[in-house]
Amino acid sequence: MKPVDHPWFRTSGNLVITREIDVAKNQSFWFINKKSTTQKVVEEQVAALNIQVGNLCQFLPQDKVGEFAKLSKIELLEATEKSIGPPEMHKYHCELKNFREKEKQLETSCKEKTEYLEKMIQRNERYKQDVERFYERKRHLDLIEMLEAKRPWVEYENVRQDYEEVKLARDRAKEEVRKLKEGQIPITQRIEEIERQRHNLEARIKEKATDIKETSQKCKQKQDVIERKDKHIEDLQQALTVKQNEEHDRQRRISNTRKMIEDLQNELKTTENCENLQPQIDAITNDLRRVQDEKALCEGEIIDKRRERETLEKEKRSVDDHIVRFDNLMNQKEDKLRQRYRDTYDAVLWLRNNRDKFKQRVCEPIMLTINMKDNKNAKYIENHIPSNDLRAFVFESQEDMEVFLKEVRDHKKLRVNAVIAPKSSYADKAPSRPLNELKQYGFFSYLRELFDAPDPVMSYLCCQYHIHEVPVGTERTRERIERVIQETRLKQIYTAEEKFVVKTSFYSNQVISSNTSLKVAQFLTVTVDLEQRRHLEEQLKEINRKLQAVESGLIALRETNKHLEHKDNELRQKKKELLERKTKKRQLEQKISSKLGSLKLMEQDTCNLEEEERKASTKIKEINVQKAKLVTELTNLIKICTSLHIQKVDLILQNTTVISEKNKLESDYMAASSQLRLTEQHFIELDESRQRLLQKCRELMKRARQVCNLGAEQTIPQEYQTQVPTIPNGHNSSPPMAFQDLPNTLDEIDALLTEERSRASCFTGLNPTVVEEYTKREEEIEQLTEELKIKNVELDKYRENISQVKERWLNPLKELVEKINEKFSNFFSSMQCAGEIDLHTENEEDYDKYGIRIRVKFRSSTQLHELTPHHQSGGERSVSTMLYLMALQELNRCPFRVVDEINQGMDPINERRVFEMVVNTACKENTSQYFFITPKLLQNLPYNEKMTVLFVYNGPHMLEPNRWNLKAFQRRRRRITFTQPSQ
Repeated sequence: MKPVDHPWFRTSGNLVITREIDVAKNQSFWFINKKSTTQKVVEEQVAALNIQVGNLCQFLPQDKVGEFAKLSKIELLEATEKSIGPPEMHKYHCELKNFREKEKQLETSCKEKTEYLEKMIQRNERYKQDVERFYERKRHLDLIEMLEAKRPWVEYENVRQDYEEVKLARDRAKEEVRKLKEGQIPITQRIEEIERQRHNLEARIKEKATDIKETSQKCKQKQDVIERKDKHIEDLQQALTVKQNEEHDRQRRISNTRKMIEDLQNELKTTENCENLQPQIDAITNDLRRVQDEKALCEGEIIDKRRERETLEKEKRSVDDHIVRFDNLMNQKEDKLRQRYRDTYDAVLWLRNNRDKFKQRVCEPIMLTINMKDNKNAKYIENHIPSNDLRAFVFESQEDMEVFLKEVRDHKKLRVNAVIAPKSSYADKAPSRPLNELKQYGFFSYLRELFDAPDPVMSYLCCQYHIHEVPVGTERTRERIERVIQETRLKQIYTAEEKFVVKTSFYSNQVISSNTSLKVAQFLTVTVDLEQRRHLEEQLKEINRKLQAVESGLIALRETNKHLEHKDNELRQKKKELLERKTKKRQLEQKISSKLGSLKLMEQDTCNLEEEERKASTKIKEINVQKAKLVTELTNLIKICTSLHIQKVDLILQNTTVISEKNKLESDYMAASSQLRLTEQHFIELDESRQRLLQKCRELMKRARQVCNLGAEQTIPQEYQTQVPTIPNGHNSSPPMAFQDLPNTLDEIDALLTEERSRASCFTGLNPTVVEEYTKREEEIEQLTEELKIKNVELDKYRENISQVKERWLNPLKELVEKINEKFSNFFSSMQCAGEIDLHTENEEDYDKYGIRIRVKFRSSTQLHELTPHHQSGGERSVSTMLYLMALQELNRCPFRVVDEINQGMDPINERRVFEMVVNTACKENTSQYFFITPKLLQNLPYNEKMTVLFVYNGPHMLEPNRWNLKAFQRRRRRITFTQPSQ
């Protein structure tokens, strides 16, 4: 567990949040001021302090700097409101957006409902008279319907009485069945109790089996430890034997060396003295050295001449080939550039006509100046260099680049890219590792060696994309890529068809690799050198003249070298004979001296065998004591295992007895079930008879209800039920007539039916659909009128709320943006640049379109441009982002803010200016705490007494957490301090 503390200041005292992480259990424990709490409470406390980790205006990590510039004006306003605005400002803004959206919805809804209501009223007025005649006819039809409905209910009542008698007999049989089932309940409960007892015994048997298995496993572990102890004793004895053998071998070698020294000394005494030969050897050596110098000089000149001839011939062939190809290939690159990047092509034409405006060299786009040595390798260059840089112009002077961009970008409105070559050339910089070391992995070249380019272009590519450090391999490299990554530690690698990027984590030192497939080359497949074309014909004439001069000099040098070779051979033979006579005595003396030295080393390398044997014996005794203790523990474990086996057998016997009792109870239960089945059979027969009568009643009831048009849930007539049913007659019909008010005989019912049918037949040409539509529209008109009143009241309420909330939100927001703009503009002015902040919107009523707009200007010759991910460079975006955050610093309500590696994209001048502003602003009174995280800083930066600098050390040689002991480090420091005076 490692606690992590975060102290945050409040008016009532510091808030200290501690998190303890248990890696083994994968758990976290939270504490507030050393009191245990939950993560939810911690999040509430952090939110109360206005700490917003996801807000880029408070916490800006390195990988989010680009995202800050990508923030839209609306997103930037929201982040700023949350970061420095009053707590209610963002809430008011959200309310305004919601109110405005609902206001639009209500306006649209009210307009649609009003138009629809007017159409409905006009349509109903046309059908009113037809509806009144329809209801007059319906009153006669309702009476006919009631008369026809009464007849079926008489038949139904007779069948219903038979059903009631059968139902009583069935209920008596059902009661008898219930009593028999209740008699079986005690037996069933006893069987269930025995079954639970059996499950309990089986569970205990399984527990004993598990204990036996665990104890057996422990016995096996003890046996393994005893075997390892035996192996340790065997290793100690074997090591002692090795040392004894080494000592016997050393004594034997000492004896042999002494005998060899004695033989060499005897041979030295018989050797003759050859010191008088040295003057002759010196004279021959001087002559030989003089001849060799002349010969080397001559051969060097011959080699130079041959190289010069080969170079000239190669140049001649190259010039001839170029002349043939230039007529067909000269315009191909420019055609591709014109088709893909028309603005860049137009800028090239302008540059060729206006080169006199520039003080130093200006190179055309890189894709035009690069000349591939092999077209097949063009895909590596195009995949390594981004297309934005391939079409970029290369300048040696910042002033020239500004003139070019002002003319081309600002005046001609062309979208072009431009870069500056380094002041000191990188074109000839050697790679950190020679290519010969990498050939074993299949690498055949670095990217730089695959093409030719002007020195500024090559220098820029080496500096920016490290083409002199990126090797190119083959399929062989791809097959062993894991080994290549581990052994070479290269950051970028190309194989035949893939690119590999390798990164090492700064924190865990873990190697991470990613690969992408190579895209097909599009631009560099055509090889053209524009500067060479003007000199090709003149070079060809000069090469032919030089070849004739070189051939003449080469013939003369060959004759001179042949004469010196003959003389050199004669002198070497004489010197060899004299040296063989002289060096024999010196060789013998050197051998004797070497053997004496070896003898001295062997005599010094002694070994105390008695001490080694004593140490080995002591260690073996200690191990034997440990073995005895392990054997005792093993014996105890075996006894425990035996006791567990006995307990398991006893439980198995108890389980057998319980199973026997369960079987007897189940037999008794089956006998009682037989009688129950007979009684249930009688009950079933009665129930079937009841079902048949019930089905007949239902059919008669269904027919009667169908005649009466009654649903399944509607009531029946009063003479058969307590409540009289009513038949709905619809709009403006008379009250329904009850069954008891109708005639009670069939003749009377038939006579009345005939009369009513005659009256109903007088009404013709009426459509029920018109009445239904009329009634439905009346209801809709009433409902729409009410809804429209409610919507209008609600709309007025929303408009009133919008007016109130807008006043509370917009005025404080304008004041806040004005304060930010004032500080932001002052920061840019101090850097001799310009910048401003404003509140931007196209429609004052569209509250979801309000946003903060940042506009900056880094050069005096340009206008203010809005901050975007495309118009400004990476360093300019970093400076703008940092100054905006500094403008928020004094207005911020958050206890602290964090910025991670924001200075990485800045040039040294801007980085120093921005750092000074950070120090001056963050160290003022009543400002929030500021955390600035960076892997490096410039030298001689200004610092303040209120600043705290923390260094974080990490790497492969750091101590592990469990070995970190502060008290031990202090004791070691005190010992070093005490021992220094005595030294």
